[in-house]
Amino acid sequence: MKFSHSLIIAALAFSLITNAQKSCCIPVDLSAQELASNESFKSDHHAQNPFVLESPKGKMIIFKATDGTAGNAYIIPSVKPSDKVLFVFHEWWGLNDYIKQEAEKWQQELGDVTVYAIDLYDGKVATTQEDAAKYMGGLDAKHGRAIVEGLVTYVGKGKSIATIGWCLGGTWSFEAALLAGNEAKGCVMYYGFPEEDAAKVKTLTTNILYIYGSQDAYISRDAVDGLSAKVKASGHTMKLLTYDAVHAFANPSNPKFNEYAASEAHYEASKFLKQAFAK
Repeated sequence: MKFSHSLIIAALAFSLITNAQKSCCIPVDLSAQELASNESFKSDHHAQNPFVLESPKGKMIIFKATDGTAGNAYIIPSVKPSDKVLFVFHEWWGLNDYIKQEAEKWQQELGDVTVYAIDLYDGKVATTQEDAAKYMGGLDAKHGRAIVEGLVTYVGKGKSIATIGWCLGGTWSFEAALLAGNEAKGCVMYYGFPEEDAAKVKTLTTNILYIYGSQDAYISRDAVDGLSAKVKASGHTMKLLTYDAVHAFANPSNPKFNEYAASEAHYEASKFLKQAFAK
C-alpha cells in the first residue's frame, strides 16, 4: 500500500502531539520522572530572570508534615483574624520569590484571607531547567500529600480553605482540595493535569475553576472534559475557561506569554475565589 508524503508527515505530527499530551503535568499518583525527562517540556519552560523579593510582607514557617518530616510554607497573614485560608502551589521551579510575590498579591487582593505558599521541594529552588527537572523528578507523591495534610492540620479546624496553582501547582491545587475535605471551599487549576481516578474525584467537596489553553501540547481537551464529567458526578461543578493560548500562558517568563488571556484568567480566578469565600 502506498501513502502520500503529506499523509506520512501528518501521521508523524499526530503521533508527536499525542505523545506530548501524555508526558506533561502527570498525575500526582505517577512518577514525576516522565515529566522531568521530557525535553519538549523543559525547553518550553525558559529560566526566569533572577528576582529577589524586597520588603517581604510574609515570613517562612515550619510545620510538621504527617510523615514526620518538616514542611515549609510562606505565610502572609490576614490583617484581621480570619477563618479564610488560601493555599498557593508553585510551578516546577519551586517556592521562589516570584511565587512569594504572587502569594502576597493574592492576599492583598482577597483581603480578609491568610495565604500560604506551600513548598513541595523541601527548601530546594531551581534556577535552571536541569535543576527544575531534577526537583520535579524527585518529588514523591506520598511526601507531597504529607506536606499538604500537615498544613491542613497546622491551620486548624473550622477553616474555609481554597487552593490555586499553576501546572505542577495546578495538579496539587486539586489534590489539596481533596485532602482538605469538608473545609475545602474552592479550587483553581491553571493547566494542571486532570485527575483520572473517578473514585478519588468522587470525594471532592467543592467546585473547581479550570483554566486551559486550547494550544496546550501536553494536556488534551479530552482529559479536561473527562475531569469535568467526574467532578459533575461528585455533585459539584467545574467551570472551564478556555483561551487561545499555549501551556503555561499565564507565566510572564514564557516566550508565548499571553497577556490578554492571563489578565482575563486572573480576573475570573479572583471572582471565583471571592465567591467561594463568601459562602
